[in-house]
Amino acid sequence: MSDAHLTERPAADGSEPIDLTDEPIQLSNRDPEDAPERRATRSGRRRVAWAAAAVIGLAGAAVLGTAGVRIVQQKDADLATPDRVAGLVRDDSERARSTSDYLRSGFAANIDLDTSFGTVYRDPADDKRPVPLFGGTAVLWQPERDLDTLFDLLADETGEVAGLREVPAGRFGGVMKCGNTSGEGGDFAVCGWADHGSVVMGMFPGRPIEDAGRLFRSIREEIQTRV
Repeated sequence: MSDAHLTERPAADGSEPIDLTDEPIQLSNRDPEDAPERRATRSGRRRVAWAAAAVIGLAGAAVLGTAGVRIVQQKDADLATPDRVAGLVRDDSERARSTSDYLRSGFAANIDLDTSFGTVYRDPADDKRPVPLFGGTAVLWQPERDLDTLFDLLADETGEVAGLREVPAGRFGGVMKCGNTSGEGGDFAVCGWADHGSVVMGMFPGRPIEDAGRLFRSIREEIQTRV
């Protein structure tokens, strides 16, 4: 094998040199004069795409930002059980305490709470319309989902919660829902609220959903506070 460099080797006999002209090699049948216009069009499309992506990103950030503010505002909730609330009187009888302890422990077993409570309020105008309340405080990332889960658990115990619908939640926000279910004493309304710092459910025998929702909202206005 020769040690000569390739450029130093003589061309093979009969071969013609390859003519490399100054003309550009065209790889398509497009007119080169159209190139600036096409580049401008593509550039414009890219700008539109980036602008759209930026708007979507800002919208997503706004949603996340709003949710974050709401969590911060609602997470430090406190719940009290005063002697009187919304025209009702707390029932401290042994039977009521047993009922409230049962409700509280069953409720706390199905959701991770920082604090929990259970109590029964009595209607001075009608002893047949007691109002058991149970719930607690915790940081809830998805309040409505957790509330729906609790309604499903309640349905497993009492039967279907029919006509479940959202009702106004009041000044504390979050979500509040009411429906109808049944127990040993017959049909009764059941309501629940949840926000990013608390979740509470109440039972309202002898009251239609509309009345139960209004009373439940009034109870919330008096027993819930935020730090």
